[in-house]
Amino acid sequence: MSAAALLPLALLGVLVGLAVPPLARRFTTPSAASPPPSRPWFLLCSAVTGVVFAGLAVALGDDPALPVFLAVAAVGVVLAVVDLACLRLPDPLVLATALLALGGLSGAALLADDPGRLLGALTGAAVAGTAHVLLALLPGSRLGFGDVKLAAVLGLPLGWLGPDALLTGLLLPHLLHGGVVLGLLAVRRVRRDTLLPLGPALLAGTWLAVLVG
Repeated sequence: MSAAALLPLALLGVLVGLAVPPLARRFTTPSAASPPPSRPWFLLCSAVTGVVFAGLAVALGDDPALPVFLAVAAVGVVLAVVDLACLRLPDPLVLATALLALGGLSGAALLADDPGRLLGALTGAAVAGTAHVLLALLPGSRLGFGDVKLAAVLGLPLGWLGPDALLTGLLLPHLLHGGVVLGLLAVRRVRRDTLLPLGPALLAGTWLAVLVG
C-alpha cells in the first residue's frame, strides 16, 4: 500500500481512538458522576488505534475485507480498555464485533466472488471457539467464557486469512499473556492468584497474527 493511501487510514485510526475512552467508560463506570477520561488516556488510545489501523492497512493491502478488519479493530480497542479496567468483556461489545465480522466478511466474500474465504472464516470461528472452550474446562483454568466468546469471534478474521494466520492467532495471545504474567510475577507486581485480563492479549495476538500471516 502506498504512503498516500496509508496515511489517511492511520489518521482515521487516530480519530477513531479519540472515541475509545468515552465509549469504554460507558461499560466500566455505572455512575455518571465519575470523572471523565484524562488527556493522556485520549492520546494513548489515539496512538494505539492509529498504529493498529496502519498495521492492518500494510498487512492487508487491497484485500476486500480491510474495512471489516478496521471496524473489528476499532471495537477491539474499546474491549481491551474495558477488560483492563474491570476484567470484563461486555456481551454487547462482543456481539457488535461478531456482527461486524460476520456481516462484513460475508459482503467481502460476495464482492470478491470467493465463498471459500467465508467458509474459512466460519471454520476459524469454530476452531478458535472449540479450542478455548476446552481450555476453559481444564481443571484450574482461569479462562472466562467472555474470553471464549471473544476468541471465537476473532477466529472469523483469522480464518478469512487462512490456516497459518489462524494457528498463529491461536498461539500468540497465550504466549503474550504468559510473558506478561511472568514479567509481573518477577517484579512482584502480582501474585500467583491474581486475576489478569486475557482480552487485550487475545486482541493483540490476533493483530500480530494478521501482520505476520
